[in-house]
Amino acid sequence: MAASLEGGLPAFWDEVTSPAAVAALELTFVASLVVVLVNAITGTLVAWVLIRDDFRGKSVVNAIIDLPFALPTIVAGLTLLAVYGPGSPLGVDVAYTRAAIVVALLFVTLPFVVRAVQPVLLELDREMEEAAASLGARSFTIFRRIVLPNLLPAVLSGAALSFGKAVGEFGSVVLISGNVPLETEVASVHIFKAIESDQPAAAAAVSVVLLVLSFAVLAVADVLERRSRRHDA
Repeated sequence: MAASLEGGLPAFWDEVTSPAAVAALELTFVASLVVVLVNAITGTLVAWVLIRDDFRGKSVVNAIIDLPFALPTIVAGLTLLAVYGPGSPLGVDVAYTRAAIVVALLFVTLPFVVRAVQPVLLELDREMEEAAASLGARSFTIFRRIVLPNLLPAVLSGAALSFGKAVGEFGSVVLISGNVPLETEVASVHIFKAIESDQPAAAAAVSVVLLVLSFAVLAVADVLERRSRRHDA
């Protein structure tokens, strides 16, 4: 905080409102919010399948989900560039685009929602679901009225962790994004470039904005999670 105000408030304001800083912060938060929304849905579905279904290769899927926890993020970036970059074996080349940033962030944040929801599903009393089904309730109604309210706090918790990871992610995006200012440069890379250019005050100023905005989003998620738990109780 002190380093960001070395030149006074006018200098701080100039740094955080520069076109490159605004573009980097906007891209970071929009991409992170997209990732959170996707993770909240897909992570819950993956957790549901892993807990409620038995299939071949289940242990392999579990191991793949935990891979981002064990894999250094720079290695993840190299892997994603090989899979989704020029010469992609899948025929999908999104390297150096905003879509590549979302793909990279999805890869490193997926485990958070899955691992937050799984224990809740394991402990969920299935007798309530069976009773509702015996009374003629449809599967979607059972999920919406019985299962989802119990899962919501865990989903929100996992989503908050995903968001916190996404806004500060560096290693997995630094290679595949291209780092073009005003286009594909995320906040963490913008801060790194400022440090490399011997502009610590500029780096600190953007870091403070990133911290404040991240804290605000996480605080809102925490309030929603508490309200959801209170409602369930």
